[in-house]
Amino acid sequence: MAGKRAVWESGLESVVVHAVGAVCRRRASGVVPADGRVRVAGLPRLAAAGSLRVRVLSGDGRVAEARLEYPARVRSDDERPAWEQELKELRARVELLEERRARLEERIAEVAALRPVPPQRRRDEGHRRAPADAVLALAEFVDTRLEVLQERAVELAQEVRLAEHALLVAEERADARSSAERPGGVAAGACAELTVRGAGPVELEVEYAVPGAVWVPTYRLAHRRGERTARLVLRASVAQRTGEDWSGVRLALSTASLVRSGALPELASLRIGRRQAVPAPSGWRAQPAGLDDLFAGWQDAQRAKPEPEPYAASAPVAVAVAGGGPVPAPKPAPRPSARRASAARARGPAGAPGAPGFVPTAPPVPVAPVMPMMPVAASAPPPPPAPAGAAPPGQAYGGAPQGYGGAAPEPFADFAPAAAPDPRPSADQLDYPAMVLAGPEEESYRRGRLFPEPARPGAGGGALYEAEAVGRLPLPRFGAPPRESAGAFDHRFDAQAPAHVPADGGWHTVAVAELPVGVRTGYVTVPSVEEAVYAVLELTNATAHALLAGPVEVSVDGDFLLTAALPTLAPGGVREVGLGRAEELRVARHTEVRESTSGVLNSTTVLDHGVRIELVNRLPHEASVEVRERVPVPGDPEVRIEERPGWSPPAEPSAEVPASARIRRVVVPPGGSVELTGGYVVRIPAGKAVVGGNRRS
Repeated sequence: MAGKRAVWESGLESVVVHAVGAVCRRRASGVVPADGRVRVAGLPRLAAAGSLRVRVLSGDGRVAEARLEYPARVRSDDERPAWEQELKELRARVELLEERRARLEERIAEVAALRPVPPQRRRDEGHRRAPADAVLALAEFVDTRLEVLQERAVELAQEVRLAEHALLVAEERADARSSAERPGGVAAGACAELTVRGAGPVELEVEYAVPGAVWVPTYRLAHRRGERTARLVLRASVAQRTGEDWSGVRLALSTASLVRSGALPELASLRIGRRQAVPAPSGWRAQPAGLDDLFAGWQDAQRAKPEPEPYAASAPVAVAVAGGGPVPAPKPAPRPSARRASAARARGPAGAPGAPGFVPTAPPVPVAPVMPMMPVAASAPPPPPAPAGAAPPGQAYGGAPQGYGGAAPEPFADFAPAAAPDPRPSADQLDYPAMVLAGPEEESYRRGRLFPEPARPGAGGGALYEAEAVGRLPLPRFGAPPRESAGAFDHRFDAQAPAHVPADGGWHTVAVAELPVGVRTGYVTVPSVEEAVYAVLELTNATAHALLAGPVEVSVDGDFLLTAALPTLAPGGVREVGLGRAEELRVARHTEVRESTSGVLNSTTVLDHGVRIELVNRLPHEASVEVRERVPVPGDPEVRIEERPGWSPPAEPSAEVPASARIRRVVVPPGGSVELTGGYVVRIPAGKAVVGGNRRS
């Protein structure tokens, strides 16, 4: 049929998940029609319009035009998802059972309220004998009936509880469903409207960006005791609610951000000498002359069209006459609101729109969303001058104020502000991909000029809010967003097998790659703080891939040990991962303090601190233990600290290992023990003492 586009179905091939959002690629193929108009269907309705990219993979053709459209159609009852129909039926059943229970409770109340009522006795009539048989019969009837109704009430309450439970389960399943199954009677999606030049079969690749996708790295480390290498499996926890399921796609994970600008910065130059004019930015062009005359023929054709008949029920309008004030209408017009009255007073003096004595004979030009309100008042002060080099506020591309495009609207022609003699565009006005050329159907002051692209009628706010909700999911323990842990670099990890990630907004684990790393098991003890030995796994990243911070599940000899926090590890970097307390290694610390005096007339107090540390190894192999001690730091130049040899300060002091720490490494043989000695001597002049007493721990 002439004028109808050829529809090509597409299939999702690959997805690159960024720090926030994802870039999807689809493939479509077909024979190019004679007019070249092709519609590629299957895109989600959250596809961003500015991210559409199309290229030809095979065939004789080229893409001349590509844009995103968001068609919608009414779905039949058979096309609606089964879970929606199930929810509808369960809600109807719960409402029906609730109504039955309410009516049953009313019947129980009516039966329980039955009481024998004696007839009214006349004045001349004596007392009657009470009909005991009738009263007992009524009581028996009430008891029997209430017993039946109460049994039915118990059964009905049980049915209500079961129906409410089934409804709750169905609602939980509906909340956890894939966002690709949208409820409602309208099917909304997106499609790529293309114009392909060429002939014959063509294969296309359609690329677009979608929000609502996040990922965090996780790891699994398996090693055996005594070995110097281990297997580190890189996994990713991916959550997405993009409106389409990723089934059997090639998945890649990137630390880059989709919203970060990739344009090169422009560095301002500093010149010494005579002041020169600021050069115009690249790509800036003034408005062409005679732009308004370009649409003169189209405007004349529009005026020649017959005007529609006005409605008979239209309100009468007062018309201004030359000799005096406006002629009153047959019926007074409704009084304008205070907001309209204040706006009318702010527009200008008599003769201006909204002023007394001026009544338009035609409806005013509708105001575009991007046109700012520009009230003009006779007594209003002029705006302050803009700084040199700054763009006038609200300016559109081409040297005209934004919303006016160099020519004011016809009703406001006499009150439009004068254009700047040398307009300077701002950064957003030089973003040409985000600008749209207004066509002839726009208002006269917009035709042929560039304006920021208005919001497209794509996905609604509710779907976008649901998609962005994945960014607020609680992270796994020790998890960190990749953009924060990556630091100053960006890296991409490609999964080695096809992945399946449904669009249900929950975390799904995907295996990415297996990386060989170097490991060395060591032990650290700080007996002055705690007499315990802790195992430490030293990881060496010998691959070309950077390892981001995240949780790592450590298993030793096939047995799961614990989940630890892996810090960010650059290629070639070395980091330590704590494995917890090593019960097979024991440590004991013994101290001894001797106080004496020395010097002439015993002018110096000598505090000799001796430390003896015993290490016992019950492991079947030798253990390399790092023993950390500490020495006091003098705050007085007259106080001297003398250390015993054999201990060394840390090579790189940190918050965990300060400069006052002393380290000694020793290898304990299997089943053996080692004894270390150390300590220090504190010499304090007479008349001085350590604040808080001489610490002799």
